[in-house]
Amino acid sequence: MKRKKKENSSGRKSLQYRGNKCLNCEQPLDISDVYCPYCSQLNSHKKLSIKDFFLEFLSSILVYDSRLRNTLKDLLFRPGVITRNYAKGQRLKYANPFRFFLSVSIIYFLVNGLLDVINPGVDDNNAVNFNSKLADRSFVDSLSQNIAATTSNAINIADSIKKMQSPKELKYISDKELDTMSLMKSYTERFSLYNDFYEKYKIKNAEIALDSLHHKNTSFNRWIYSKNITVDKIKENPSAFIKYVISKIPFFLFFFTPFFAFFFWLVYSKKKYTYMEHMIFIFHIFSFIFLAMLLFILPDFIIGTKFFVGCLFVFIGPIYFYKALRNFYGQGRVITLIKFVFLNTVFVIGLTFAAMIFVAASAAIY
Repeated sequence: MKRKKKENSSGRKSLQYRGNKCLNCEQPLDISDVYCPYCSQLNSHKKLSIKDFFLEFLSSILVYDSRLRNTLKDLLFRPGVITRNYAKGQRLKYANPFRFFLSVSIIYFLVNGLLDVINPGVDDNNAVNFNSKLADRSFVDSLSQNIAATTSNAINIADSIKKMQSPKELKYISDKELDTMSLMKSYTERFSLYNDFYEKYKIKNAEIALDSLHHKNTSFNRWIYSKNITVDKIKENPSAFIKYVISKIPFFLFFFTPFFAFFFWLVYSKKKYTYMEHMIFIFHIFSFIFLAMLLFILPDFIIGTKFFVGCLFVFIGPIYFYKALRNFYGQGRVITLIKFVFLNTVFVIGLTFAAMIFVAASAAIY
């Protein structure tokens, strides 16, 4: 009797503390249910003690650590296997691929920014110096250089247009005339008019400028006029704008992935993988890149070169991507190599066009 009583009083999982209803979601339970099958909460109405609280806290850390440990181990040392296991249904074993990608990429940029503060190597007032530094940066090298080049080209084009225009001539178009034009022509003519007016009178207040032009004081008109100030800000300090855009790279890659996954879906159409599973594969590849850069960033910082990150993109990265394709999709070496080359080509071309759109969108909200 004493042994039975002792067994019943040991811990919150004990039978004597179980109920017929989940206290969290009110799901009906059987007395034999240790956990709620609906929300996974422990089936117990025992009052929470200090001991119970710290045991649950420790348990939650160990469970999280096991998922993180499995994710890191398979992501770093078993290319493609983590995606294959995840697609087969081993979801609780690993961290969520989308959330893990955003987390590790944001951590990388935070650490990178911290190291830049410790050892500043960028002159904010010198865009040329900043662009040359970018050519020395890791992952985001190809994307960063695309962004820098796109921004530089946009500034040059804007300068060329302004040189061709005569600031003394202001071709006035009323609001009513603009409303009768097609959407694209109306937008182009409106921006051109507001730009000419801004260049001639340097009025930064959009409401005053619109009143002077006898145009409606709408949020759309104010937004278009304010882009003149944005262009000036970018011209005055292009490096700050490039930094602003680069800080959004994780989110850019997050939204670029569905486009890239479409080509995986086409190339591997005979495989029984869904479109979403192709996306998960790409997120795992991106996660590996940021994770590897995060591991290499400190050694490179200490020795003062980009040796380790250079090895990542010249040797480790391509080999990892090839092996991940082989392990996940399970095709032969030659077929995988052909698809490897094709997908890399699509990535570079797609990234270039996407970077142009990304820079334009960033300028619109800058």
